[in-house]
Amino acid sequence: MRRTKNNKFYSYYKAIEYLEGLNNIFGSYQKTNLTSHPNPEMFIKRMQDFLDQIGNPEKDFKYIHITGTAGKGSVSSIIHTTLFKDKKKTGLFTSPFVTSTIEKIQVNNKYIDPITFSDIVEYLKPFIDKATIYGQYGMPSYFEIIFAIALIYFKKENCEYVVLEVGLGGRYDATNIIKNPLITAITNIDLDHTQILGTTKDKIAEDKAGIIKKDSHFFTTEDNTKLLSIFEKECKKQGAIYNKCDTNNLDYLEKNKALAGRICFDIGIIKDINNINQSELLPARFEIIEKKPLIILDGAHNVSKIQTTIYNLNKIKYNKLSVILTISADKDWKFILDIILPKVNKLYITRFSTSGRQCINPKDIFEYSQKYLSKNDISYFSDSREVFYIAKKSLSREDVLLITGSFYLAGDIRKLYCSEDKILEQRNCKI
Repeated sequence: MRRTKNNKFYSYYKAIEYLEGLNNIFGSYQKTNLTSHPNPEMFIKRMQDFLDQIGNPEKDFKYIHITGTAGKGSVSSIIHTTLFKDKKKTGLFTSPFVTSTIEKIQVNNKYIDPITFSDIVEYLKPFIDKATIYGQYGMPSYFEIIFAIALIYFKKENCEYVVLEVGLGGRYDATNIIKNPLITAITNIDLDHTQILGTTKDKIAEDKAGIIKKDSHFFTTEDNTKLLSIFEKECKKQGAIYNKCDTNNLDYLEKNKALAGRICFDIGIIKDINNINQSELLPARFEIIEKKPLIILDGAHNVSKIQTTIYNLNKIKYNKLSVILTISADKDWKFILDIILPKVNKLYITRFSTSGRQCINPKDIFEYSQKYLSKNDISYFSDSREVFYIAKKSLSREDVLLITGSFYLAGDIRKLYCSEDKILEQRNCKI
């Protein structure tokens, strides 16, 4: 990241530096760790209080609110693209990003202008300062501020629709301050973020069902009847219309498309649920960045997403599979390894460069991987870019190199193909 004053985007980089540095204030709950707080409703109240102070930019949009363990980003992106092609001014807020923060905020398929982003940060600084000292709930978190930036930008751009991807969970997520969404949707439920959302699928489903609101039309592609009963019960409680999408015999891509199709049909922008626009492939979602040999970036970071990665691999013909991998410390890393390692010929263990986040101890992965591979086929490099070049040199034309296990790792490698400055300049992430 270049932050010299000669850089065209110096003000943007300084704004990001400011926002990322806010987490050094003790007791400000910058990390989303809801179960550690005796009153998790505080997170919703804090977000709403901050929006009240800055003039309620969240008002007057037609909201489509989407959560789930996997696929919510893809579904959100498909809906956004379809609305845009129907000439509806539409904002999209997603999480996480791969390379640049501006990836989280789009209007009509174009990222927020980085200079506009930095201008909004400057506008918000006095409000952040005031909330820190005088706010009943303290200063807003990094995620909450980014969400506020998105809302201000959507208001500035006169958006009619806003598609919101939940950051984490649902009930106490910052995005859940919206009062009257047109659509609420849950893609599916699996075990992820269990230290925050709960250790069972039932508890996770109950948390995610918290986005269901009165008069909204609710949709899901979940198949588990026990979980569906939780959603249906919440719909009855809230006065929402319950819809279960028929996804029998569909793969995960088709399920995402079917869910987006049902939603777009419901709001009247397509006449046939099968006539849905596929969005452009999101970065680091089984993204092919080179061919012959095939090099794939995949930010899969939980069990359900790794299963999807394997599903995609099984559709490809190749000779040998090499994998560069690291896994965040809060994930079910043994289960992830049990899924992927039977496919692997050569494993390169590394770490991501992001500060403030922890990955699994490489020694633990090294030792556990010997259930599937010999020591000679397992190596560790602390520099993810160095190991990428080493792994790439060892490939034959018919091999596959997969970089997976973490969005942070995928971001480290993707920068070699598409720098942050390039993304800021073109306001998209095309390589």
